[in-house]
Amino acid sequence: MISHSPRGTQNPAVTFWGAAQSVTGSMHLVEVSGDRILLDCGSVRSERGPSRARAASFPFEPDALDAVVLSHAHSDHCGNLPNLVRQGFAGPIYCTPATRDLIALMLGDSARIQDEGAHLHGIVSGELGDDLPYTSARHWVEQTLRQCIVVPYNDPVQVTPHAELRLLDAGHILGSAMVALKLAGPRGDVTLTFTGDLGRRGLPFLHEADAVPAADLLLCESTYGGRLHQDVDAMAATFARVLERSAGEGGVVLIPAFSLGRTQLVVHYLERWMESGRLPRLPVFVDSPLAAGIADVYARYPESFPEPLAPVGPASRAGLVDAVPLGSRHLPGSPVHYVRSPQESDELAEQPGPCVIVASGGMCDGGRIVKHLRRHVDDPRASLVLVSYQAPDSMGRKMLERKPTVRFHGRNWNKWIEVVEVNGFSGHADRDDFLAYLGPLAEQTGKVRLVHGEPEQAWALADTLSDAGFADVDVPAREETVSIG
Repeated sequence: MISHSPRGTQNPAVTFWGAAQSVTGSMHLVEVSGDRILLDCGSVRSERGPSRARAASFPFEPDALDAVVLSHAHSDHCGNLPNLVRQGFAGPIYCTPATRDLIALMLGDSARIQDEGAHLHGIVSGELGDDLPYTSARHWVEQTLRQCIVVPYNDPVQVTPHAELRLLDAGHILGSAMVALKLAGPRGDVTLTFTGDLGRRGLPFLHEADAVPAADLLLCESTYGGRLHQDVDAMAATFARVLERSAGEGGVVLIPAFSLGRTQLVVHYLERWMESGRLPRLPVFVDSPLAAGIADVYARYPESFPEPLAPVGPASRAGLVDAVPLGSRHLPGSPVHYVRSPQESDELAEQPGPCVIVASGGMCDGGRIVKHLRRHVDDPRASLVLVSYQAPDSMGRKMLERKPTVRFHGRNWNKWIEVVEVNGFSGHADRDDFLAYLGPLAEQTGKVRLVHGEPEQAWALADTLSDAGFADVDVPAREETVSIG
């Protein structure tokens, strides 16, 4: 039970320290009667200049935080947790069981890259710029994981004397959660709902999101607040055209995808469409050791899926395998093959088509997709299918531009590869999804603040929600504070 001690006389409040009018670095500080709870602690994409400086330090004392609540395992929501721990935060990190398993992989992969860079630059026995002796990034990841407290969906938990937490399924990726807080205000309890990243409807893979709780303050993501996604049939038709051309001409189909969430969704649908005959049956290579490990985690949580996701081929129908998500990689005859070692990846880059390669590096800026682009960017038989958001300064956005050449790795390349964009695989809600999720709450919700969206998308959703009857909708700037209740 939450306490109504007189430690504070002001209303509970939230300050926006990340993902305010942007889609990166999610971080919101809740203050209630002297307690301080951080919602998410995400890394910032392209951490250069001011962004890098902000990511390295915090606008509050980490050791003064009472708790962190983590919505899900994408890096822009969890990636800065080890840095928070390194700078003194020693309290609990609340998350779902699947999120804890996934951040072990996501943060571990990031730590591996950081430690390899430290060895490369010879700083492992020296000092960092902040005068702290170098300690491996892996060490801080392990400490972060020790501080995690797993919370099943819908179980109320007292996280501070003045705050009660409930996590609800957000339908975005495995383990993703909405955060519902009941807070002790000076004139009684007030409520806060933070949606995290909301999943889209009509893309059956995970369960759809739970009902969004009405609240005195609703913090809602707005990544695609002004857009509509393609439906499944339209995506299948696009892939059918691309794969049929590949099968006929012997070309390679490249699909850059983020290792967590997008890769699993794309592989799931490619496999099902091939099994049903909607797509020609081609070999599918998943070139990402991280994605392979994530698929193993998905297999531990069959209850997270609305129906068994094992293949529909003869082996599964005969009852020869357990029904596990993405489990077809264990079956003879499956079209999906996971590539883990660098040597296997190098060999795959030289393999002729027709085949499909789903490779790490959703925006083509890094990851294993880059070597495949070098090999196939000037091959008119090849296709590049972009299934992820492409930031304005990304390599993927350059590939979408109608120009005959593209520059990367220090030279200009003929851009003869076919470039196709498919936006329906997004794990984020679109405009109609937001209306369906939030529309019933118009008369029951106080303030709405839209986060995790570029200004154009956030303001478009703000207009939509205002038209739907919400009285107080705004798009906060970084450092802005809003009271609850």
